[in-house]
Amino acid sequence: MKLTGPLIPRRMLAALLVATALVLPAAAGAGAPSTAHAFALYARGDYEAAAAELTPLAWAGDPRAQGLLGFLYEYGKGVPQNYLAAANWYASAAEQGEATAQYLLGLLYDKGHGVPRDVVLSQKWLILATAGASKRERDVYTRLRNAVATKMSPAQLATAQRLAIEWAPVRGLPAQ
Repeated sequence: MKLTGPLIPRRMLAALLVATALVLPAAAGAGAPSTAHAFALYARGDYEAAAAELTPLAWAGDPRAQGLLGFLYEYGKGVPQNYLAAANWYASAAEQGEATAQYLLGLLYDKGHGVPRDVVLSQKWLILATAGASKRERDVYTRLRNAVATKMSPAQLATAQRLAIEWAPVRGLPAQ
């Protein structure tokens, strides 16, 4: 099922952040979740436990937690499949410069999953992901970036490149 529409309204986000801020200090004292532990749970296939550990970390602004939580939502692993939630978490991580989240957000824009289909924004995020990718990921990201570019007019490609050049990371963003 493809979900599209606006991202979470800012007022709702503010209320969720306040609620999270009240809960996190209490959780921090008793076995506080960690990104490393959540990734280990994911690697073991315990997706529900991984999602439970990632959620407060993601709300606190951890870009790696946001990216993996977005992935869990995109593929319905441990949480109900929800492209809109995936797009929100990817966007928060991508805005902070998390290359994998930028890549995955670019794919969502290319497919129109959780966001309107937009090859310009897809290309922008894929350009940024390729620039920030590890050596191991760079070839895959480059191939996909180039494949999306074949769907674009020269003007669209120039716009995407300009948006990528003008982009600057913002740290500590919760989901939008």
